[in-house]
Amino acid sequence: MQINPPKSVKTVIGTLQENGYEAFAVGGCVRDSYLGLEPCDWDITTNAKPEEVKSLFRRTVDIGMQHGTVKVMIGREGIEVTTYRIDGKYEDSRHPSKVTFTVDLKEDLRRRDFTINAMAYSDRTGLIDLFGGVDDLKAGVIRAVGNAEERFSEDALRMLRALRFSARFGYEIEEDTQKAIVKLAPTLSKISAERIREEMEKLICSRNPDRMRWAYEFGITSVFFPEWDRMMECEQITPHHFTDVGNHTIAAIEYAVRNFGNLSDEDNRILRLSLLLHDIAKPVKKFRGDDGADHFRGHPEEGSKMAEEVLRRLKYDNGTISRVKKLVRYHDDIPTLTYPGVRRFIVEVGISNMDNLMRLKEADLYAHTKYKWDEKIGNMNILDRMYRKIISDKDCLSIKDMKIDGNDLMEYGINPGPAMGDILQKLFEMVLDDPQMNDHEKLTEAISGII
Repeated sequence: MQINPPKSVKTVIGTLQENGYEAFAVGGCVRDSYLGLEPCDWDITTNAKPEEVKSLFRRTVDIGMQHGTVKVMIGREGIEVTTYRIDGKYEDSRHPSKVTFTVDLKEDLRRRDFTINAMAYSDRTGLIDLFGGVDDLKAGVIRAVGNAEERFSEDALRMLRALRFSARFGYEIEEDTQKAIVKLAPTLSKISAERIREEMEKLICSRNPDRMRWAYEFGITSVFFPEWDRMMECEQITPHHFTDVGNHTIAAIEYAVRNFGNLSDEDNRILRLSLLLHDIAKPVKKFRGDDGADHFRGHPEEGSKMAEEVLRRLKYDNGTISRVKKLVRYHDDIPTLTYPGVRRFIVEVGISNMDNLMRLKEADLYAHTKYKWDEKIGNMNILDRMYRKIISDKDCLSIKDMKIDGNDLMEYGINPGPAMGDILQKLFEMVLDDPQMNDHEKLTEAISGII
């Protein structure tokens, strides 16, 4: 194991130590470095008080003085330095009633969430591991520091963080830590939607999204995502499926993990959210047919509405909600497989959503049984080929890209308003039927047949 903090971090630690203080890199940066990963950021802990830290550096920013945190600026980089502290009683499962500074590193590490996040390091001392973090990294275990119930009572979000770290690293969750989660899961109701959203998204965007199964089993999702519990409990007696709705959903996300590894962070995020929610309405739309099989008629349309409800509950932005709703709505649709039909489908779905829709369809299909497989995979492949040819040929797919506009219509005495919009839409329909119609002269000739 080699931990090699960047020069800026060494500068801050060295300055504090040279002035008689203790100072260490601490937390996730130490964990990730031990695992050979590149830390996202570096945090420093010290026995120096905030005012003492500020006195040693030319440029600092007060970002949490009441909690002992100062940001030290080294060039353009900001490094957070926090005084050793002991948290007082937690009264809301989130914030300590008071913070007391201490000179004892062990007391500071003792208050942290998991053993793998409670290690400290400096070049002078080497690794300091007082709670068995290295052993748990080697064993692949997420274990609360000290008493798990105490740690989760201090900050209920730590229960979801346990799942998120388990998903990120593929680790198991230690038994007593699991039991504490099951017992205290209802206290997540005190945590803000924004903080829950952040942890949930990291979980489903990880390499191990199957931890969503644990989120259900531990009682976590019942607090803020009860729709997921209904999905996990919804059997699918149908030749198309081999498992319940929730486990089908997990299988589809796992397919995305294996096969869509080169997406941008944004495309990956939208795809994973859409996969998570694509069958959300199946439990409410389920009925048993005369054929003895379960059916879910209308679940994409209802699912789009339910997906919006969940995303708004978790305080997602409008752009994310709009994209996910579209993908959920059209995940089960195959348009008329003619070029006019596919062009209209692209317009309805939105060009920016089509690549992710095709990925969603593929992942969804590969989480099905092989019933009618040739027909399903054949239709999907035809749709994909036609879509990509339409894009390659640069067919006109929006009114604004037509070779005629409102100014041209005004020359015919058509004033801006509903009538002009209707005419432009009719011209656009002609272009969708035949891209060769997207010619100024042809469209101008066509106007006379419309007005």
